[in-house]
Parts: sequence; C-alpha cells; structure tokens
Amino acid sequence: MIDGGIFGIVPFGDIIFKYSMFSTIGFVIAITFTILVYLTKPEKQLEAQKFGEDKLIDIPLHELKNRRYMAIVCGIATAGAMLTQDIFDFALFLTLVGIANIGIVSAVKREHVLNASFQYGLTSIIATLPLFGASALILAKTGTLSILELHHLNKNLLFEKILYGLGMAGETGVAPYYAAKAEMFRAPGSPYILMIHLSSLLLIVRTVEILLTI
Repeated sequence: MIDGGIFGIVPFGDIIFKYSMFSTIGFVIAITFTILVYLTKPEKQLEAQKFGEDKLIDIPLHELKNRRYMAIVCGIATAGAMLTQDIFDFALFLTLVGIANIGIVSAVKREHVLNASFQYGLTSIIATLPLFGASALILAKTGTLSILELHHLNKNLLFEKILYGLGMAGETGVAPYYAAKAEMFRAPGSPYILMIHLSSLLLIVRTVEILLTI
C-alpha cells in the first residue's frame, strides 16, 4: 500500500474503515476543521463603496445557520471519505460533499452567487454518471468494490480509473473554481467557504491514492 501501511481495519456493515498514517492524518484534519467551523462565527464585513462611506454587511442569522450546517456536513463526509475502503461508498461520500458544497454556495441570496451554484450543481449531476458508472464497471470486471482486495488483483482498470477521476473532478474538484467565480471570498459568511477548498484538496489526494492503489 502506498499510504504507509495499515494500523487497523474496522468493519461497519458494508462500509470498511481503514486506519493508516495517510487516512488518519486526513481524518484528523477534516474533523479538526469541522469543529473549528462549528465554533467560529464569521466576522462582519465592510463593502467598499465607490462614492461615500463603506457599507457594513449584516448577515442574517438563518443564513449563517444554513451555511454552517452544510459546512459541518461537508466536513463529516470528507472525514468518512478519508477512511472508507469501498469504491462505491467513497463515491457516495464524494456526492454528499458535492451536495454540501452546493448548499454552502447557494446560501448567499445574490444573483451571481446563485448562478454559480446552479452551474456547479449541473456539473455535479453530470459527474455522477462517470463516477458511479466507473464503480459499476469495476464491480463487473473484478467482482469486488473493496480497495483492499482490488490492490491484490492484477486487472487492467485504466479506463475505469479515468472515468472515476473525471467523476471526482466534477463532484468536488471544480468546486473551488465555482466558489471563486461567485466571488465567495467577498460574500457574506465567506469563512465557511474554506471548507470547500479543504474538502476538495483532501478528496483529490485521497482519490489519487485510491487510483494508484487499485
């Protein structure tokens, strides 16, 4: 295994969690940042005006609650994705992160932000086809979805890996692009947007680890 060996395996029904140096570090980072998101309140922001004094942006409480809730869901799903050892379950976690990211972005009631959220939602929907299609093809070719078992099989899965990578990119890899497109760093409650970037980074690295392993 390229992730430094296995510390332990914990079966949880059909989902198998694996503890290794790589997965444990990713899990701890995701959980730690999720706790910080829960405890942190976004600062009030000033919107620069071309003429006149700067305008203080007041963020409604319900908007902050929705955004924080989706950020916490995103963090928990990311933490689960770092430990799971099933191709299909990892795809489910990716999809859940994508849904949470859409919720984080769409919580801002501004037209350009909602447009970016809608476009990202379409991308995520389209990405489910190669993501779950690749999972089905892997199951059909190998008879298993377990990453631990696929590591020991000598199967040519290049096409399936490419599809899986494309699905991951559509679900989470392009999320920072749409967040930047919506100018979320200047939008109300922008500290929660950092969860999109952290989850995307961790899931991209985790996907690369999985594809190199199988």
